[in-house]
Amino acid sequence: IHDFDNDPIHTYIDGDFIKAQGTTLGADNGIGMALMLAAITSDTLKHPALECLFTVDEETGLTGAFRLQDGCLQGKQLINLDSEDDGQVFIGCAGGIDTLAKMHFEAMRLSGDEAKRLAIHIKVGGLMGGHSGDDINKGRGNANKILVRFLYQVMQATDMQLATINGGNLRNAIAREAEAVITIPMAYKEDIRVMLNHYIATIEAEIGDVEKDFFMHLETTDMPALFIPTDKAKVLIQALYACPHGMTAMSKTMPGLVETSTNLASVKMKEDEKGAFVEINTSQRSSIESKKHDIKQMVECALALACDEVTHGDGYPGWAPNPQSPLLEVTKKAYQDLFAAEPKVLAIHAGLECGLFLEKYPYLDMVSIGPQMFGVHSPQERLSIASTGKCWEWLQRVLETL
Repeated sequence: IHDFDNDPIHTYIDGDFIKAQGTTLGADNGIGMALMLAAITSDTLKHPALECLFTVDEETGLTGAFRLQDGCLQGKQLINLDSEDDGQVFIGCAGGIDTLAKMHFEAMRLSGDEAKRLAIHIKVGGLMGGHSGDDINKGRGNANKILVRFLYQVMQATDMQLATINGGNLRNAIAREAEAVITIPMAYKEDIRVMLNHYIATIEAEIGDVEKDFFMHLETTDMPALFIPTDKAKVLIQALYACPHGMTAMSKTMPGLVETSTNLASVKMKEDEKGAFVEINTSQRSSIESKKHDIKQMVECALALACDEVTHGDGYPGWAPNPQSPLLEVTKKAYQDLFAAEPKVLAIHAGLECGLFLEKYPYLDMVSIGPQMFGVHSPQERLSIASTGKCWEWLQRVLETL
């Protein structure tokens, strides 16, 4: 119900957290911009000459960073304010590339006697979702994969026809919800409910410790007028089932860092000048360039089993860590002096613009910091007020030292 073209984000405070009503908060990246504006408008902060770089559409394709021109920046050190974890300094990130697939089809009418078939709406929901990079190794369920796995079982057990399938939303978010409308023979009415109950028990056993609010239900619905042709529906479900999702490798150089992953982000039914089609969005990430293209091609091979179009975005490079960075030493010491603790130095499996900045300004010495956020890219997003205060102190100390 939120009108993003006209409505402001409606925020409220809940204990230590700032939250939003009915949508994501936008602290990623809004709080980074706020910290920059606080620095350049302060009357008391001691700092070197400052440049503030604001880029558009970071979340939807790094558009602004891609268009950054040579000669725009004068500084030799860059503090990126797009991190989401308290007391952590990031010095590297994964590169990424998106894949878009389309399966066009000519919709068909119901084959067989309508009275002998039952139309069913199946819905998966209650999942945590989250960031397709930062949260990909946390064992969270992907609604698209959960739905397709069940549809495959139904398809194997009986004559199933697929009318609609939709799931997920943004390419960089793990799918929280998915749904489909199918028809099955009326004689299979009770069997499918038994099958669903067994399936729910299986999924809860696999991810229940993480996904406390997962649900999946089916209900009868009106008979659809049109369907995806049976042969097309079969290969679509097989391709989506075969399409990999999740982390595929851990880093061998930085313990605990995901090296390579892929996210089956969304499955949507749409129409264009060619007619009806199913559109599938995925995003791949890796800190090793060759592995990024390897997982991209793996996804392409799976989706090409059903889709007549499979294309890839331009992608963006990763940011190779530099543990000997002088800026890193300043940033670490500032944290130690302020809080009598050692900050963690890490690389991140999410995409930061630093890789693109480094490609155009290879001399840049960079770190990335930020306050604590949870649930970014989901309606559960929340920003810690106390951590934001700490981050502001930390940034001031770094600038004063420089």
